[in-house]
Amino acid sequence: MNPAQQLQVVIPGIGRILKRFSPYIRKQQSLITLSMLALFGEIALRLLEPLPLKFIFDELFVQQAGGAVLHPVPLIGALDTRSLLLLCAIAIVALAGIRGIAAYWSTVGFALAGNRVLTEIRSVLYTHLQTLSLSFYSRTRSGDLTLRVISDVAVLQEVVVTALLPLLANCLILLGMVGVMFWLNAQLAILGLTLLPIFWFSTFRLTQRIRAVSKQQRQREGSMAATAAESIGAIKLVQALSLQDKFTTVFTHQNQKSLKEGVKAKRLSAQLERTVEVLLATATALVLWRGAELVLRNALTPGDLLVFLTYLKNAFKPVRDFAKYIGRLAKASAAGDRILDLLDQAPDIYDLPEAKPAPRLAGAVQFDNVSFAYEPGYSVLQDISFTVKPGQRVAIVGYSGSGKSTLTTLLLRLYEPDQGTILIDNQDIRRYTLESLRTQMSVVLQDSLLFAASVWDNIAYGASTATEADVIAAAKLANAHEFILNLPQGYDTILGERGVTLSGGQRQRLSIARAAIRQAPILILDEPTTGLDKANEQEVIDALERLSVGRTTFLIVHDLELAARADFIFYMERGRLVERGTHEALMQLNDRYAALYRLQATERQYAAASNLECSI
Repeated sequence: MNPAQQLQVVIPGIGRILKRFSPYIRKQQSLITLSMLALFGEIALRLLEPLPLKFIFDELFVQQAGGAVLHPVPLIGALDTRSLLLLCAIAIVALAGIRGIAAYWSTVGFALAGNRVLTEIRSVLYTHLQTLSLSFYSRTRSGDLTLRVISDVAVLQEVVVTALLPLLANCLILLGMVGVMFWLNAQLAILGLTLLPIFWFSTFRLTQRIRAVSKQQRQREGSMAATAAESIGAIKLVQALSLQDKFTTVFTHQNQKSLKEGVKAKRLSAQLERTVEVLLATATALVLWRGAELVLRNALTPGDLLVFLTYLKNAFKPVRDFAKYIGRLAKASAAGDRILDLLDQAPDIYDLPEAKPAPRLAGAVQFDNVSFAYEPGYSVLQDISFTVKPGQRVAIVGYSGSGKSTLTTLLLRLYEPDQGTILIDNQDIRRYTLESLRTQMSVVLQDSLLFAASVWDNIAYGASTATEADVIAAAKLANAHEFILNLPQGYDTILGERGVTLSGGQRQRLSIARAAIRQAPILILDEPTTGLDKANEQEVIDALERLSVGRTTFLIVHDLELAARADFIFYMERGRLVERGTHEALMQLNDRYAALYRLQATERQYAAASNLECSI
């Protein structure tokens, strides 16, 4: 890999990042232009700063010794010694002051532009994550995704301000000072820059190693974040099963490896810094040795040599800074790669070019020879065909793993069928935009997911245009209004994350209220009563009965007593729809459904008898 290619790798994916982020960068064009003008002003003033030293040095040590100095500016030569010293002293302060102002505006302007760009990128990244399909999330850990959105973008923001922009300024200063050095004395300039190829070789060699270590460290940090998020998110189960030590061991192992990788990166950065210092000292010694010879032969003034050495030292400042910030730049490169890799992920489910917003749906649902597999060769659904009329309530039953929930995820277009077609109101659902399709479906899941927000917000999330009356009506329909009023702040009570401050029945009734406020023509209920006690179960069932009136309802349930209330029942087994019909028809068929129903009835009778004996 040549140096140009290596440089492109080190500075956060510079070619790829600039190309990808150019639309956001162009929005800050005016601010970047002003900052660039301030930067050029700072560079010009920095190049002028050493010149007063030349005049002072030559005036004091050459003219005082009886020599003659030809000043490049005639006015300087006409001044007496005291006036020249005063003028030079004022010039040093003035140049430093004006350069400081230019540097301030340059730094602030570039930092503001960089932070604006990266803040917008973080929003774009988060929005992009919302569009990715479930298949992506099934193979990616949520903690690592969180780290990319928050920490990786923060790394880029930090490096833009503390390393990349200063490095850009110093590289321009390097070019300017090299030009001045050749103008002062080409022979010394060539001698001073002789070691530059050695520097670039050692820099790029170590840079590759630092970047590789930094990338491993970022991946390790992603794994740590994922482990922490996983254990904290399931802390109840972790403590119940006494898994604290196991998760702590995994996290500690990852943490120790991250430490080793971080130390290794620091050692490589320190090695690079020391290399640069030795090369700079060697270059300075060579110039001083040759420059002194030229001064002794009157081919160069002492002031010229002093200024030249100052320029040489300042010319190598970007070199030292590059070594100093190489660890940050390498981390930023790894963070940039992770961000772009995420942005490059294309959703499996998307709006087709010809897709249109769905009209108000009646709710007629048809599956036509639908088959699906999460992984090739492992079919979950096989040749499923059925038709459900608007407003009909269908119970989908069968043993775990038979494909019941998968069937409804296809209806929601969370996945696409491998073959076959799904239609609503005789239209292929792919003809509709995703948003217009999903907003006409309400979902109540077994795991009632609530957000760390107020009760009011959790219900209103179901419909963006919901009014106060809508929220209260939905809560009443879900049998939730009474217990909500008994909460500390009523509807304004802030819930814990995932609703952990509520009981299972309360969480489920809030989920029903959120589904009710949507007033969608299609309702999907996935094991809505599992894990509830009898009292809460009855409250939830009553709410679901009211919610499903007039809606096409798909009820996934193991409790066949509840399934028997449906208008129609689908019995699934190993991804196939093996029986269908009303409860009475399936009982008369006396096959799989009937056998399972009788088994559950026997278990209920046995449980009731046991409870009666215990109460006696």
